[in-house]
Amino acid sequence: MQIDGGSALVVGGTGGLGEATVRRLHAAGARIVVADVADDKGKELASELGIRYVHTDATDEDSVRAAVEEAESLGPLRIAVDTHGGPATGGRLIGKDGKALALDGFRTTIEFYLTAVFNVLRLSAEGIARSEPLEEGARGVIVTTSSIAGYEGQIGQLPYAAAKGGVAAITLVAARDLSPLGIRVVSIAPGTINTPAYGQNADKLEAYWSPQIPFPKRMGRSDEYAKLAVSIIENDYLNGEVIRLDGALRFPPR
Repeated sequence: MQIDGGSALVVGGTGGLGEATVRRLHAAGARIVVADVADDKGKELASELGIRYVHTDATDEDSVRAAVEEAESLGPLRIAVDTHGGPATGGRLIGKDGKALALDGFRTTIEFYLTAVFNVLRLSAEGIARSEPLEEGARGVIVTTSSIAGYEGQIGQLPYAAAKGGVAAITLVAARDLSPLGIRVVSIAPGTINTPAYGQNADKLEAYWSPQIPFPKRMGRSDEYAKLAVSIIENDYLNGEVIRLDGALRFPPR
């Protein structure tokens, strides 16, 4: 899939993974719409790169549709990358007080980290399907974001693990569903990526995780996610797969 000349939608494009991906796609010649809720950062990024920003709630159908339509206005929509975040709750299934983990918190985490991913996936696929096919019938590619927590979630991560495991599980099915339209679907499952979302705890997290990662013995970098996303987009034979990006880390129980 050629990046230059097509339009790309990056949901969560103001965050660490998203911004790095936006910059890589922009350098490769994509016409980009950043879809996020961080308006100040989004407008700043749009002004710097000469791209567009649309305030977008990934959980809302109309909001995502508007972002897709904005991307289509720039040219045929070929690329969608979803890196959005949101509130996540955790805790042991039964706490020290003997009470079960709250159902509302579980629902909220699933809403943001699985249902919203499905929302972006289905609506971006709808937009890409309206594009004219290219060589071999290819129309475009959608990259979602899972997590290694979906494979070996830690104690207290049940809601998040369930959501990210769900993202991994729908990848192959979505790729099969969309194959008649020439749309590929691939998910990236990052390990410990050191992004600005960690705030002041980043150095402490680096010191904690680095010794546990086989190689390289450090946390991942946002640009390493972006490089992989671009490689997925450019390689037409990558489809229906979840790719771990974790330095061979396997999460311990805690």
